[in-house]
Amino acid sequence: EVPLVESGGGMVQPGGSLRLSCAASGFTFSLFMMAWVRQAPGKGPEWVSTISTGGTTTYYADSVKGRFTISRDNAKNTLYLQMNSLKPEDTALYYCARATLRQGVPPRGFWGQGTQVTVSS
Repeated sequence: EVPLVESGGGMVQPGGSLRLSCAASGFTFSLFMMAWVRQAPGKGPEWVSTISTGGTTTYYADSVKGRFTISRDNAKNTLYLQMNSLKPEDTALYYCARATLRQGVPPRGFWGQGTQVTVSS
């Protein structure tokens, strides 16, 4: 078993939407900032978004700002990423992670196993 388990990925057409979920266990979820990271085929990891412990403050990469929304439910130990107006460039493996900074990719050991998002017509 792993402490972070992503779900909700799939294949959608450009302009479509997906909602990713991340179930956390094995640590006190509410005490940690959380982040989403993605990695497209043949490319390095890209930081997507970070959320504060209470969900009050959020940070987004310019590439997803205005289209993606990060949120969390501490009572359910769950992190979410609502993705709207999806583009082919959003195609990647999406990982949730414990955040180490407000912006930037956390160390690989803090990521989950990933869920695939494919945006294609």
